[in-house]
Amino acid sequence: MRAQAPPNAQDAPVPTIRVSTHLTLIDAVVIDKHGQPVLDLHPQDFTVQEKGKNQKVSFFTPPSAARNLPAAPPLPAGTYSNRPEYRAPGGPAIVVVLDAANTSFRDQIYGRLEMLKFVKDQYQPGQRMAIFTLTSQLALLQDFTSDPQILLDALQQYAPHEPALTPVPAPRPEVSNSQFSPSPVFVAASAAIQSFQTGEVTYSMDRRVETTLSAMRSLVRILGGIPGRKNIVWLTAGFPFSLFPDDLSFSGLPSSDRMPCATQGCVSAAPRRLEGSAGAQRDRYAEQVRDVAAQLASSQLAIYPVDVRGLETKATLNTVASQMTMDEMARETGGEAFVNQNDIHNGVARVLRDNSASYTIGYYPEDKKWDRKYRAINVKVNREGVEVRYRRGYFAIDPAEEKERKPDQELTEALQDRAPDTLVVFDATVKPTDKSKMRVEFFVDPSSVSAEDAPGGKKIDVDFYAAIFSPAGKILASQSVRLDRTLPVDTYRQILQQGMKVHVDLDSPPGRNELRIAVRDGRTGYMGTIKAPLTQ
Repeated sequence: MRAQAPPNAQDAPVPTIRVSTHLTLIDAVVIDKHGQPVLDLHPQDFTVQEKGKNQKVSFFTPPSAARNLPAAPPLPAGTYSNRPEYRAPGGPAIVVVLDAANTSFRDQIYGRLEMLKFVKDQYQPGQRMAIFTLTSQLALLQDFTSDPQILLDALQQYAPHEPALTPVPAPRPEVSNSQFSPSPVFVAASAAIQSFQTGEVTYSMDRRVETTLSAMRSLVRILGGIPGRKNIVWLTAGFPFSLFPDDLSFSGLPSSDRMPCATQGCVSAAPRRLEGSAGAQRDRYAEQVRDVAAQLASSQLAIYPVDVRGLETKATLNTVASQMTMDEMARETGGEAFVNQNDIHNGVARVLRDNSASYTIGYYPEDKKWDRKYRAINVKVNREGVEVRYRRGYFAIDPAEEKERKPDQELTEALQDRAPDTLVVFDATVKPTDKSKMRVEFFVDPSSVSAEDAPGGKKIDVDFYAAIFSPAGKILASQSVRLDRTLPVDTYRQILQQGMKVHVDLDSPPGRNELRIAVRDGRTGYMGTIKAPLTQ
């Protein structure tokens, strides 16, 4: 039996942000045997199962309703916005990440050249793309644009980086005489060098994991409020972890700690329990990986790993393992991995094709227990000769039930993002009140902020924050307001209709500074941010 959608499922609008309901969205890419998009499917053509049980389809968006956001009118002077229509109007959002944290200098050069080739030969005007780089943190190289010349200029100005997170192994002592019997001093020195090398690799691995996880969290904050599927083309030589639920393990560990596949982030029948540093490292980051996987899923971010090492004629065990991790990353987010190819720019072109073949399907899971466990998803299409690609599951995590959230750290990370965060949507108007002070007026879209039932009405918990930073990154002034109260039902309904208005007053030091403003949903941890230049 197929899960039948209600008659109006195709017309029901899919919420941009989902903070008060447990709606699960799946982006299903459907192509025929010739690789062409299949565009004439309806809700009744899809069967959706979670943990083997059919689910009722409540929302359905076909590719023909491509979630194209209309161009927004210009904002008045002194007003700024992180609304989706200002962040990524027009076609679907495509992001390219040039990963220097996990890629050698030589391979970075090749990846950059392939991207230049793609933009010159295959990029079509009207397609919107943004480019980020990842070194010790995620940086914005070029914000969303549909102008291929702007993209070319940005790529040509980009210089690859030496991967600072990968240490150069210290040379091992060599003995030329096979009859030589090492002294105790020599043995002790060799052991010390080996211990140092292992420590360096472990430290480097920790940095790579932390940097990559931080970048993924940033992309969730930046892209999560933009409706529909967001495709991330990740040019890299490998990920330091896998999203596979039964094996949240890590690649690149010292050879003495390796087990085939089990420590390389690929699917294997090998024992899942790892001992020593490999097991400790996996356990240390498992919760963070699980949280990031859940955030990628709820924000509809699909990762398309592209192996910038090109065609490998003599693939090593590490190469094969890293490519399997890329494939797993793609499968768990609904993307596709492009490995062992010399024309990686064609892989980028395939991402654009997927945008035109993507259906969004939404359902409310029958299992109402949010226990942080992995739930497998299965999507079938009632048509012969088609291929359907979608994320294979998600972790049942309710952000409103997280107990160990760190608000100050979350705010600090969000204010450091190089592009506006969009999980909470708002406008902000900046007005000077006198020569040394200013007022920031917030106008928040209430549908992007959660509320919970409480005696007497609806309880909301929202933080409003404004800070002025010097060009050197020093905080010169800051102020915040917290709205934590239970509102009468009539008042809450009025906010839903008219929006949430709050203002913050703060000092305004002279100079060419930058205003960074943020709105944080205290219940979910979701964040919206805006940056504005100041000259006084």
